[in-house]
Amino acid sequence: MKIVLLLLFPMIFVLSPIKETNLSKNYIDRYKELAVVEMHRSGIPASIILAQGLHESNYGRSPLATKANNHFGIKCKNYWMGQRYYHLDDDYDDQGKIMESCFRKYEQPLDSYVDHSNFLMKSSHYANLFNYPNTDYISWAIGLKKAGYATDPKYAEKLVKKIEQYELYQYDFWPYPLKEKLN
Repeated sequence: MKIVLLLLFPMIFVLSPIKETNLSKNYIDRYKELAVVEMHRSGIPASIILAQGLHESNYGRSPLATKANNHFGIKCKNYWMGQRYYHLDDDYDDQGKIMESCFRKYEQPLDSYVDHSNFLMKSSHYANLFNYPNTDYISWAIGLKKAGYATDPKYAEKLVKKIEQYELYQYDFWPYPLKEKLN
């Protein structure tokens, strides 16, 4: 029995990166064309869209993604008129006690992707990002962090790592995917 356990123990560590690779590949395969469409519509690099989606939704597995179709962690804000989903995040009440945060809820992931682009395009916080080419994912990642998209001090580094690890930058050069389907 000890021999079997000793043989299986290393396999746990070998399977973990494979599982992450499969999760990322499945997520990327499912949403890459949508990210490219949004890039052509908005000017946001497809690599950034995919990296944020992967990161914010935990490869599509987070409660926010599975229960609210929110792949980008966008909170309600006071002007949000759509559906809402509440869960603990990083908001505190007046006594310093963590409280549930209001997040946007969508009918389907497509709505989350479109709203993410609209959110960045319409907010003055992110206006400077649109001065960068949609092939400059590094400037976009740093700019998102500087503009306050996330509180994680390593947010830009994490996005760039995902983009380079999964070669997401290739999608920044893809043509509009629906053009072929429309002809």
